[in-house]
Amino acid sequence: MPRAPMLSGVVLGVVLLAGCQQSAAPDPGRAAPPAPLASSPSAAASVPTPYVEPGVVDGAPRDNTAYRRPGELSAEGEKAATAQAERMTPVVQRLWRAGDIDPQAVREELLKLGYRPDELKVQPMYARWKDNGNVTPPGALIGLTVGEDACVTGHVQKNNAEVRASGRFMDTGCVTPPIGH
Repeated sequence: MPRAPMLSGVVLGVVLLAGCQQSAAPDPGRAAPPAPLASSPSAAASVPTPYVEPGVVDGAPRDNTAYRRPGELSAEGEKAATAQAERMTPVVQRLWRAGDIDPQAVREELLKLGYRPDELKVQPMYARWKDNGNVTPPGALIGLTVGEDACVTGHVQKNNAEVRASGRFMDTGCVTPPIGH
């Protein structure tokens, strides 16, 4: 492309853009435009944020796994949940050793311990990313509501099984939440 037409195109673009920055005479019936934002780092840093985690002085988030932390449980709740975890452990270990880790089979065996169906949740393991797609591994996640603030949380899968007393999780109740990104 010859330089003269390209140069004239650039000049025309600059002229048009420069015209956009000129303001018309003020209209008494129209509100004034907002003041431009300050572009200096000190101006941005002086704007307060609505929330800062305790112990964080600069407002930057440090942990996005709070949803995976169980809530507090009372001494009574911990005692009751520990007793239920001890009742449940031999059943879960037996199922694991036998390789019977299907969620429905796990639920049926745990209900034989006398738990109400509405207080016991057994579900498939969470899907995981593997080889360009989601894969749900074999096994079951277990959550038992115990009293006002306690849970028995656990899982049984091909390579291990675990049951323990816990507090409730923010989003998932008594079932351990999935791992985030």
